[in-house]
Amino acid sequence: MSRSEVQHPSVTLKLSGLTAEIVPDRFVPGSFELIVDGTPQSHVNIDNPDELFFEYVQRIGHVIDLLGDVGEAITAVHLGAGALTLPRYVEATRPGSRQQVVEIESDLIDFVRAELPWDKRANLRVRHGDAREVLAKLPAGLHGTTDLVVVDIFSGARTPAHVTSREFYELARPLLSPRGVLVVNVADGPGLAFARAQAATLSAVFPHVIGLAETQVLKGRRFGNIVLVATLSPVDLTWVPRLLAGGPHPAKVVEGAELRQFMATALVTTDATATPSPLPGRTVFQIGN
Repeated sequence: MSRSEVQHPSVTLKLSGLTAEIVPDRFVPGSFELIVDGTPQSHVNIDNPDELFFEYVQRIGHVIDLLGDVGEAITAVHLGAGALTLPRYVEATRPGSRQQVVEIESDLIDFVRAELPWDKRANLRVRHGDAREVLAKLPAGLHGTTDLVVVDIFSGARTPAHVTSREFYELARPLLSPRGVLVVNVADGPGLAFARAQAATLSAVFPHVIGLAETQVLKGRRFGNIVLVATLSPVDLTWVPRLLAGGPHPAKVVEGAELRQFMATALVTTDATATPSPLPGRTVFQIGN
């Protein structure tokens, strides 16, 4: 029986009209994929939430691992929920962490909660609404105390324009604690015009920015994900070899002069100039039978 003939739990999201489906991973028992509009959005290992599958999520996981002491509880804000892969990871590796998750598709949260419930012991609050609007209204107690802000916002296969601008990132900056990091998942293809502009935009708001990706993606040879990490304090230089060693391989960390060269003449994105991330080719996320 082909995948198309198998019935999996699904829901039509009221706000976007897109279809969300949860599909078992055929190769990793106890694992599931959340697929929205044909695009894999999340991979969750229910039995072992500290195991991350997607390459870019693994890279974000390595950044999380370097915050503070091993196992130390942190304060985190996740903009974009998916199947809550990273909030589950934070709870599994740093129990007791205080986490906020922001998601505009309320019925997606209900769907994931019903099909892939998370640990009830987790100190995790879900806030419903547009990420930018909720970001501007987060409690004052989170300002200057948040160790991790993850920006992983997609509507189908694209990041909406209004969460890619300097004005958007300026709303996120006050959240960060002195050691805090803002991590942005950027999806782009050959030429990397969108990724270069995002690096330039983050660099206009934060004094320190580095990029993590697979080498062929950074060379613009294929569509993929670049993880941009922005901080208020200088990035600890010991992070770089540890991020490289962590993989997935081949891995590349772009910083300093190399990052400035990567941005080159890219313009800072503003609300007036923002556009959604590019649409990947049809075969990039094709789900096989």
